Formats: sequence, C-alpha cells, structure tokens
Amino acid sequence: MDNVRRFETISQYNAFNNNETLHPLVSVVDLSKASPRQAHTIYFGFYTVFLKEVKCGDLRYGKNTYDYQEGTLVFIAPGQVISGDSSIGMYQPKGYALVFHPDLIHGTPLGKHMQDYTFFGYQSNEALHLSEREKKLVLDGFSKIEYELEHAIDKHSKRLIASNIELLLNYCVRFYDRQFITRDHAHKGILERFQQLLNTYFLSDKPQTVGLPSVAYCADELHLSANYFGDLIKKETGKSAQEYIQAKLIDVAKEKIFDRGKSVNQIAYELGFKYPQHFTRFFKQRVGQTPNEYRLLN
Repeated sequence: MDNVRRFETISQYNAFNNNETLHPLVSVVDLSKASPRQAHTIYFGFYTVFLKEVKCGDLRYGKNTYDYQEGTLVFIAPGQVISGDSSIGMYQPKGYALVFHPDLIHGTPLGKHMQDYTFFGYQSNEALHLSEREKKLVLDGFSKIEYELEHAIDKHSKRLIASNIELLLNYCVRFYDRQFITRDHAHKGILERFQQLLNTYFLSDKPQTVGLPSVAYCADELHLSANYFGDLIKKETGKSAQEYIQAKLIDVAKEKIFDRGKSVNQIAYELGFKYPQHFTRFFKQRVGQTPNEYRLLN
C-alpha cells in the first residue's frame, strides 16, 4: 500500500509517539507526549486499544468509519490498517493506547482464548462508548499494566501483565453488553432488516447464483462487521447469526416442500445447495425427518 505508515514492533510505535520502551512486547502509550501531527494511514502489527480524549476526526477501517468520539475505545487486531481524517489538518494527540504484541500472550491463559474477544474484529460504527465510571476502570487497568512495566522484568512479569490485560478485556466485554442495551437506538431495526434481507434473498435467484447466505454477506449488507453483527444477533435472539440463517432456511424449505410440483432435488438447488444429498442431510438433522418423509407426513 502507498503512503501507509507501518508499525511492526512496539518500540517503533513508542518512538513515533515520543514514549520510552520499557518492555519490547507491551506498552501503555501516553499520546499527549507525541508531536502534533496530521492524520495517517497506519498498519499495526500488534494488538492496540485506543482510549481517545481529543476531537481529531473519525477513524476509517477499510470502507467503513468508526463512530469514534471523545471517551471511546477502539480495538485493533494485528494486521489491520486504520486511516485518520485528513480533513482536520494538524492536531495534538491526546489519550492513551495499550499496545501488545501477540508474542506477549503466547502460552498464557489469555493467549488460549484471545479469539473470544470478538470486538477486535469490529469495524463500522462500533467503537465502545464509555461512561465516566467505565473510563476510570479502563484507566485503572492501564495504570496497573504501567506499574508492572516500571519494574524490572522478571519471571513474574509476563503472567502479571497478561493477567491485567485479560482483566481489562473482560471488563470491556461487560461494557459492550451494556452498550448493546443503552445504544439500542443505534441498533434499532437491525433484526427486522436482517429478517427482510433473508426474505428478499430467498425470493430472488441469489441462492442459485451465489449460494447459501453467509453471516459475512448479511453483515456486509447491513453495514456491520461480521463479529459485531454476530454478537448483536446473539444478544437479541439468543441464537448465533448462523443458527438464525439456518432456521430461516428450514422455514423456506418446509414451505417449498408443500409444493408437490417440485422434486426434492429441485428444492435443494433453489435453496442454494450444490448437492441435493447435503440438503437432505441438513433437513433431517434439524427436523428429524428427511424432506420426503416430511412431505408424506404433512
């Protein structure tokens, strides 16, 4: 990519922000120490948690824009590219960033379930908006990690730092659960739009031309990241987005089975299955009967 500032190591990012490197794999970066700057497109080779405390425009991830205001957290996974708002000109960064390399958490309890923190995959309009009390907890978490960094590295450092990061991320899980409720206005209609999207999909020729609808496809159509969309649907319905799609697929299949003018093979193709036997197996797993048995019994 052209004009992309790449940060592969923690020390590179610390130097860019005029912060001392106390540990090669983790840092709590005080962004107020950085020189005034213009917005950049930045590649991160490590995990980053930004706490923003200044108005400096929106962040962009791919084609989407973070709903990124003062007092919000944004989570960036290794390999992601973030763009700032170049229209605002020069600004003085303010706030904090927790940055940690994947190598820090290998072999720790956090490393074993890092993938469970799905908010590192959020993209559009999905920053974590903090209350003042929540912000204090986050800053306290940063402070505990910083406390460990200010001591000489010993055999306990990795475990204690990883444990404090894990505690902070667990609080963020709670805060996101709260946000799904308190920012309901921002999510209002997502479930209804999801239902309408599936209805329209199965009424079109897309199952035959594209195949079965995926979670990623539905999330993209609703302008959400797949992870955030999945978490939201789970919170709203108790089902994963994939389970919800499959339940809709069964409903459509049952309706089609009542049309005796269509064979089971034809129905399978209309629903987007490449092989009729896959449809038969899928239907029996969820209904307890094969499509032909269901047709005869009903």
